[in-house]
Amino acid sequence: MTQNTPAPTDRTRLRRMHERGQYDADSIHSILDATPICTVAYVIDGKPYATPTIQWREGNHVYWHGSSASRMLKASAGHEVCLNVTLTDGFVMARSAMHHSVNYRSAMLFGTAHKVEDPDEKAARLKAFVEGLFPGRWDMLRPPTTQEMKATTVLGMEIDEAAAKVRTGPPGDDEADYALPIWAGVLPIRSEFLPPDPDPRNLAGVKMPDHIRNFQFG
Repeated sequence: MTQNTPAPTDRTRLRRMHERGQYDADSIHSILDATPICTVAYVIDGKPYATPTIQWREGNHVYWHGSSASRMLKASAGHEVCLNVTLTDGFVMARSAMHHSVNYRSAMLFGTAHKVEDPDEKAARLKAFVEGLFPGRWDMLRPPTTQEMKATTVLGMEIDEAAAKVRTGPPGDDEADYALPIWAGVLPIRSEFLPPDPDPRNLAGVKMPDHIRNFQFG
């Protein structure tokens, strides 16, 4: 996927509510960057599976990781997968059951997952993952051991076939229904972080770092 907004493919082109479709890199990237939670769909022995995991974007690539024993990662490496990110922004309350809806932002990516094999590149990708969430944390941590790195698999995928679908705004009722004495509108949804909960086994005098105290995402 380039910044020139390529035409949607047969898999990514919206067939319904096509006005909600967005195919440009900025729209796709902004949704990926707004939450680390994603779902990866893949096939094992001809049967479909979908696994929630954490993703992060670097340029025009998206990455995810997990245990080297993970069936999901083993089945995905070298094969086509579908990665989805969805954010729910509000419940849309209409004057009829038919027109109730949800305000949301979603991105769906298709591609062939590749395994990050080079140890130095794997370490760089994992550092980028941690630093993307908590700037300054990687260098203050105990370095990962050789065994820990061996036990971790990192997969990546170029973002070259993707689409975003977005709904915003109030309900779209039938014109005649606007005369009904029924409350309608949007119930907004917001995620927020609560105060940090320290580990009771923290050493005495260890201060909370700024990347925890002042954490913000997106």
